[in-house]
Amino acid sequence: MTTITITPSKAKQMMVASNGKIFTVCFMKKTDGAYREMNARIGVTKGINNKGRSFEPDDYDLLGVYDMQKHAYRMVNLRQVVTLRMEDKEYRVKV
Repeated sequence: MTTITITPSKAKQMMVASNGKIFTVCFMKKTDGAYREMNARIGVTKGINNKGRSFEPDDYDLLGVYDMQKHAYRMVNLRQVVTLRMEDKEYRVKV
């Protein structure tokens, strides 16, 4: 598998453009600095209560995703992303 270097903004564009396909995002957790690897999707509507969010994730460089392993919605801090794997390619995110 070849590794391609991308920026955090390009990583966000790629995740948003995944059209519901599963991707793997690896990042450092903001709370304790632990390494986290998550299989996720964008666009999952299961369990949404139609209230919306009380904040705008873009203001904090966050991206809302659905964690396929924990079956729950999570926020990915785009500043902490290390790698992104999708469509048999691996992308290394450089700040």
